[in-house]
Amino acid sequence: MLTQKSFSQSNEGRLYLVPTPIGNLEDMTFRAINILKDVDLILAEDTRNTQKLLNHFEIDTKQMSFHEHNTQQRIPTILKMLEDGQQIAQVSDAGMPSISDPGQELVKVAVSQHLNVVPLPGSNAGITALIASGLVPQPFTFYGFLSRKTKEQKEELEVLKNNPNTVIFYEAPHRLAKTVKQIGSSFGTTRKMVLARELTKRYEEFIRGSIEEVQQWIAENEVRGEFVVMVEGNDHPQVTTNNEWESMTINEHVQKIIDDEQVKPTIAIKQVAKLRGLSKQEVYDIYHQLEQ
Repeated sequence: MLTQKSFSQSNEGRLYLVPTPIGNLEDMTFRAINILKDVDLILAEDTRNTQKLLNHFEIDTKQMSFHEHNTQQRIPTILKMLEDGQQIAQVSDAGMPSISDPGQELVKVAVSQHLNVVPLPGSNAGITALIASGLVPQPFTFYGFLSRKTKEQKEELEVLKNNPNTVIFYEAPHRLAKTVKQIGSSFGTTRKMVLARELTKRYEEFIRGSIEEVQQWIAENEVRGEFVVMVEGNDHPQVTTNNEWESMTINEHVQKIIDDEQVKPTIAIKQVAKLRGLSKQEVYDIYHQLEQ
């Protein structure tokens, strides 16, 4: 068991998780600005993108790139700096670190080393869109990006189609039409759907209707901007779910999806990781260790 008192000693190293605006720079908090000014180093998903933010708020703290392709390479260096008492902030290009963005692996290792991890509140596209969607805001299931491969995407949606919660996805404009079509095929086209685009910006827009109506909107309009896709929950699922996996071990959960959906272990592991909020590597290690 671990207990963290985030500010008990002033000389301790801290990893600050700092949200950045999802569009409108005025959404940056005073505290976030001050933290970025005061820390020794900023870990940035894209240093060029973050530099624009730093320039706007006259922040001259040095940066280090930290993204999905160099995570494992950077973590030992970052841990050593934290152990030496340095103050480090991590930011993603927009919104919350770790939510469909880099950060989860660093947080996990920092926590395991008894280092202080301090989150700041701030912008999140999924929650921002949800509260204005008109759909039931809670409970909800945040899924993030679906797989890009059609077969895997279909398998993920099959697991979600009976979910009674509002489901939140993220999608890029060039993949939106395909993804919405797949959701309609799995969920049925009469289910309510809301698209949110350009959140907090001048051209912010919400598209509300049935999945069929949303598909028609996509066909008739130029699709631009990053999208939050929200689908109402299934009030009358054919199979009672009630998140029955919550009473299962991870190994049992993976095996159930393999048996029920007739998919490969790698697909089942990915679905279990998404549903449980774990990394694929964590689930993979547990499953294969038990398998052996």
